[in-house]
Amino acid sequence: MKMDKILPFTKNLLKKAVKSGEIVVDATVGNGHDTLFLAELVGESGRVFGFDVQEQAISATKERLSQYGYLERVTIFHTGHEQLEKMIPSEYHGKITGAVFNLGYLPNSDKSIFTRPESTISAVEQMISVLAPEGIIVLVIYHGFPEGAVERDALLSYCQQIDQKTAHVLKYQYINQQNNPPFIIAIEKI
Repeated sequence: MKMDKILPFTKNLLKKAVKSGEIVVDATVGNGHDTLFLAELVGESGRVFGFDVQEQAISATKERLSQYGYLERVTIFHTGHEQLEKMIPSEYHGKITGAVFNLGYLPNSDKSIFTRPESTISAVEQMISVLAPEGIIVLVIYHGFPEGAVERDALLSYCQQIDQKTAHVLKYQYINQQNNPPFIIAIEKI
């Protein structure tokens, strides 16, 4: 297949936006896969700020980072992503070049804990305000469960209303696949 699948496309967008030594955000650390990827992108002189509400996610992420020797590049907050503007030190505001949100619930965990449209939209608004010009936010939207569909609809509505003088917004989705496959909304700050 020559077209990128959803997760490789996410990584390619972030690779274009993020360079060594820069500041990035993993708004939902989950099992640490994106956090590890971002830590590799920013290198020794960069910084990753990660967020998650579940101790299981934080532990898994720290363990994964430790295996690769990247723990010192990452600051993880045990709180929701809607706290990011407050938690990320103000000296980094306006300097963040990339952010990723993997929405839905943590695989192989308590499915009653999932991202919610109100906190996610608040986090995206905050992220746009602290992002550097040409910085990118990638939202990976998993909507194959009832609450995920609610979040999908709210995010689509919100993102369609972002002023085009503020950001470019892209939707990347396979439209002929069954079982509600995830899709991406990418927001590039102008």
